[in-house]
Amino acid sequence: MPGTKPHSPSSERNREPILAVLRRHFADRRRVLEIGSGTGQHAVHFAAALPHLVWQSADRAPYLPGIRAWLAEAGLPNTPEPRVLDVNDADWPEGPFDAVYSANTLHIMGWPEVERLFARLPQVVGEDAKLAIYGPFNYGGRFTSDSNAAFDARLRGDAAHMGIRDFEAVDALARAAGFTLVEDCAMPANNRCLVWRR
Repeated sequence: MPGTKPHSPSSERNREPILAVLRRHFADRRRVLEIGSGTGQHAVHFAAALPHLVWQSADRAPYLPGIRAWLAEAGLPNTPEPRVLDVNDADWPEGPFDAVYSANTLHIMGWPEVERLFARLPQVVGEDAKLAIYGPFNYGGRFTSDSNAAFDARLRGDAAHMGIRDFEAVDALARAAGFTLVEDCAMPANNRCLVWRR
């Protein structure tokens, strides 16, 4: 039905633990780019809780109507029109942003897309930018739980390019883009929230 808002139960469940991390790390930020806004639920929740931030949501074009529905209902002054962002395209939202946030995206994208995402970051962020990424990660090439191993198997069964990423490989991409890890925070359901700073 037109105008119906998409809904992700996991976004509802994980928003408060993520918000606790963002309160610490985004307290002095001004302009956030959210890569892969999905339903738009995180955008409205975090923008409402952190009104000092301009929260720029972005995702591939098919997701924008749902994001717009959430933003329109919330009517917040700090959520501009969502932007189209495909990491494979050259046209990204114009920076500079002093923070970037992304949740549950790296295991959906193919690894070459993950590489392109990190390689592009220096072109859209400022010198003192922070980067926060939420999701499941492997450490030392090993799953952190049986549930994550099962989740990875489901992902790879759906599409061969998907899968839980190794923390060390992602951190290497972040360091190549000029970021240094400042926190690796354990989250519910065997997820992590990783925060880097340039």
